[in-house]
Amino acid sequence: MSSLLQQSLAQQSLTQKPLARGPLMVDVGGLSLTAEDREVLAHPLVGSVILFSRNVDTPEQIKALTDEMRAVRPELWIAVDQEGGRVQRFREGFTRLPPMRSFGHQYDQDPAAAVAAARRCGELMAREVRAVGVDFSFAPVLDLDMGVSGVIGDRAFHSQPEPAITLVRAFMQGMKAAGMMTIGKHFPGHGSVAADSHLALPVDDRSWAEIEAYDLRPFAALAGELDGIMPAHVVYPQVDPLPAGFSEFWLKTVLREQLGFKGLIFSDDLCMEGAVGIGPMQERVDVALAAGCDVVLVCNNRPEVLGLLG
Repeated sequence: MSSLLQQSLAQQSLTQKPLARGPLMVDVGGLSLTAEDREVLAHPLVGSVILFSRNVDTPEQIKALTDEMRAVRPELWIAVDQEGGRVQRFREGFTRLPPMRSFGHQYDQDPAAAVAAARRCGELMAREVRAVGVDFSFAPVLDLDMGVSGVIGDRAFHSQPEPAITLVRAFMQGMKAAGMMTIGKHFPGHGSVAADSHLALPVDDRSWAEIEAYDLRPFAALAGELDGIMPAHVVYPQVDPLPAGFSEFWLKTVLREQLGFKGLIFSDDLCMEGAVGIGPMQERVDVALAAGCDVVLVCNNRPEVLGLLG
């Protein structure tokens, strides 16, 4: 069991941080809980769970599953990726949401209509997700669509910082109107690299000045309004040798100190290929927590989760 995991839980208890729960976010295997799932969710180091497509069928089934989870841990946070477009885990019985880039295209023709539509979409997504017992979606995407990253692409609201900021803010206002916390991703920007961090470690060779002048601007503008931020498994070697989610410079110096972000920092999934170079899972968790992450995601690998829980 990780000493840093234990310290993280103890510090949260002592300081009464908003995250008064275990720092691990995990997943479950199917449409209902197994006995092993219940044991994992009951562990004090586990504070949240994320749902994937394999966990969902109808709205009624999702609500039954989240009720099962809360019967094990009433305080458990339950999350999902329900951005819209390609990234929408809940489909059957849910509104099919457009890719966020569609609002950017609309903005170029009619800014006011695009802003109103983005706000309505954020509220609709949040209300449908919360209705089945899920607390939040990992949304919105603050990356910029540079025409380079296939994994980002039309998930981004726009290619330019200012329209993206305006549209993201509107989407967030809709989410908040429905009572959902907002989690911006992927800090400080994943849109300028071609590699998919699920499959490789992307490298962005731009200078600090270039990143600050472009990709970082949505995060800087919205840091005071976001409830959470997820850093990218991307390395920016001109700035720091470690991927952003493992970097004290990016998370503590830039995000916390320079941008004044007060919310929660969620790692991206530590099982992704972009995290593997840090070392074994124990080391990935320790480095992410030491760098400043409040919640670490370990998904789609139950043996690794069991190893962390001891």
